[in-house]
Amino acid sequence: MTGKLKSTHSIEIKELLHLSDRKFKTKKGTYLFQEGMEAEELYIVLSGKVQISKITADGRELSLRICGENDICGELTLFTDNPKYLLSAKVLEQGEILAIRKETLEKEVFHNSALAFEFMKWMSDHFRKTQTKFRDLVLNGKKGALYSTLIRMTNSYGIATSEGILIDLPLTNQELANFCATSRESTNRILNELKSADVISISKGKIVVRDLQFLKNEIGCENCPDIYCSIE
Repeated sequence: MTGKLKSTHSIEIKELLHLSDRKFKTKKGTYLFQEGMEAEELYIVLSGKVQISKITADGRELSLRICGENDICGELTLFTDNPKYLLSAKVLEQGEILAIRKETLEKEVFHNSALAFEFMKWMSDHFRKTQTKFRDLVLNGKKGALYSTLIRMTNSYGIATSEGILIDLPLTNQELANFCATSRESTNRILNELKSADVISISKGKIVVRDLQFLKNEIGCENCPDIYCSIE
């Protein structure tokens, strides 16, 4: 799970920067960590993009989040004994990362009640994000899961254009399928159906959502606040 320290809470990223032990550059395709590894650090994304995912029991990859600037990943290991990473963090776009030792942040949270309070609120928000995502995956089937993912991506990376809402995030159909816990073939078929119905178009490898309301109507969208309906 990941979270972004946005202005909705009073946590400032600068409060955590002084706790960092090291800064390093990332390379596309590498991992910050993989599930099952011993967990010793948390990471703050300064630049670039990192995908957080889980390998299912049948070997499929389920993508949960994409982290960007000021996102934190690896925080699920806080306050646990002999912690191991529950998820994997793969670099999608090279950038810079700050690493904070788990013990360092735990001590700071113990001694800084304001920081502890904000972390509790922040993590509560992101648990709600995860719950709504799994609700969509379970209740809406493959097609609904893709529709939901596209809606979330417009909230996170959408740019209004004359053609519709451009999702300013280059993803392969396989990477998109991983967010929906489905196959690339199923994703291709549904995307083609949406293109034929003029609901979406593809521009330079990026998706343009031309009829967002159609997607919302199809899954009975409850118009949740963007903070919960996002891919971040």
